Amino acid sequence: MEKNIKVPTKQLTRMDFTSDQTVKWCPGCGDYSVLAQVQRVMPDLGIPKENFVIVSGIGCSSRFPYYMNTYGFHGIHGRASAIATGMKLSNPDLSIWIVTGDGDSLSIGGNHFIHLLRRNIDVNMLLFNNRIYGLTKGQYSPTSPLGKVTKSTPMGSLDHPFNPPALALGAHASFVARTIDKEPKHMQEMIRRSHQHHGTSFLEIYQNCLIFNDGEFASYTDKEVKHDNVLVLEHGQPMIFGKNRDKGIHLAGNRPRVVNIGSEGQWTVNDLLVHDEKDWIIASILSHFTYREDLPTPVGVFYAVQQTVYEDLLLDQCQQAVELKGAGDLHELMNSGDTWIVK
Repeated sequence: MEKNIKVPTKQLTRMDFTSDQTVKWCPGCGDYSVLAQVQRVMPDLGIPKENFVIVSGIGCSSRFPYYMNTYGFHGIHGRASAIATGMKLSNPDLSIWIVTGDGDSLSIGGNHFIHLLRRNIDVNMLLFNNRIYGLTKGQYSPTSPLGKVTKSTPMGSLDHPFNPPALALGAHASFVARTIDKEPKHMQEMIRRSHQHHGTSFLEIYQNCLIFNDGEFASYTDKEVKHDNVLVLEHGQPMIFGKNRDKGIHLAGNRPRVVNIGSEGQWTVNDLLVHDEKDWIIASILSHFTYREDLPTPVGVFYAVQQTVYEDLLLDQCQQAVELKGAGDLHELMNSGDTWIVK
């Protein structure tokens, strides 16, 4: 099935996607960057503006629909995936973007999250992960690290955190990626890749909450250290990182480790793990770099494969039913079989 086959009647610009609403996030919040990159990318996707829908739940990120000059739906806590599912099944031509947070989708919305991914409905999810509850003023979230001191865990969190890419892969997601709020060009690329994927795309965005969890991702964004702590994934390329491009990931059996490469070292580029975004095992190994201090954090596309898409199967099944039994008549159906007249 072709996705979004209509084309715009005019060239769209960022301003076409900018609403007249005042953006009410804290000054310096990472959400501003995500909003800007989405508004920059959407005009180039070749889709009429009236076909875009932004769906959100509850949280700071969930104000997103107000700031986009598209159709939007601000839902209730954790239910954005369910709303988006209904929209896509009723109108498959829509380009639907779920904007959610680590609390919204991985706590109260966790069940909807995993079932959206396993069904592989053709929608796009942007999960803003700041590892804190920002809107409700700083409680620990499902992704807060073990031992995290917050208003609701003054002696440190006892919960082992959810690992979003690993959770997505465990739910049989067909597209899993990660980016960072302070890397706008990379984020734009990941947004485009998300759109291009036919099926559910899951993009985790590390997003700084400067009020309640400032600096959570500083080791991945500070210019002096980020190159030694971030592994940029490229399909078909060896996993190299480091400020001097002298570090790599070597797989010893099934255990990844960092090795030094270069003329004086025993390791060469040929000894490094090569990324294959169609390999679930490699994606799974990479997802478990999260929260590890001895390994860099991966960004980019972990996993991308084409699988059967739920709404395509549903439409085919509906057509088969019509061919087998005819179009049917709703009035006749409602008045057939056991009926009761209420007086």
